[in-house]
Amino acid sequence: MKIIETGIKDLIVIDVNVFGDERGYFYESFNEKSWKEEVGYLPNFVQDNESMSHQGVLRGLHFQKPPHAQAKLVRVVKGSVLDVAVDLRKNSPTYGQSFKMKLSEENKKQLFIPQGFAHGFLTLEDNTIFSYKCTDFYNKESEEGLLWNDESLGIDWGFKEPLLSEKDKYYKIFTSFVTPFI
Repeated sequence: MKIIETGIKDLIVIDVNVFGDERGYFYESFNEKSWKEEVGYLPNFVQDNESMSHQGVLRGLHFQKPPHAQAKLVRVVKGSVLDVAVDLRKNSPTYGQSFKMKLSEENKKQLFIPQGFAHGFLTLEDNTIFSYKCTDFYNKESEEGLLWNDESLGIDWGFKEPLLSEKDKYYKIFTSFVTPFI
């Protein structure tokens, strides 16, 4: 595995070693020993989640507030997404800045999103399967989000009318958000 810095502290891209031949491919999507060696610490992943979405579905920008904040290791099993993370850590020099990248079944890249980030993705293909590991369990009372198209965040999703859940239509804008993350 190879670690690629994003320019935002602790937010990293994981490029895995894929072994392919005429039969298909094989790769380790997570290896505890390699993670410790490359990253220097090991998140305690406690829950794996998977979603399937059609093209044009936008999920996000979500996070869980402390004490149930989650770090996530995200990847695409099938299809592709535009994946976005926004730094919500008040004392971070990149507070309010976003990072985005394409994750796909072809590139097999993963994104590690530490606690203190909002996260969302836009599916670019039908039947996209998105998978992620979390460091805390889902907690409904801790769930929150930011409005996906908030102009102050300046995220170009490349899509004007995504399909959204009801809750994703009405989250706060960043300028009225008081972060619980240090």
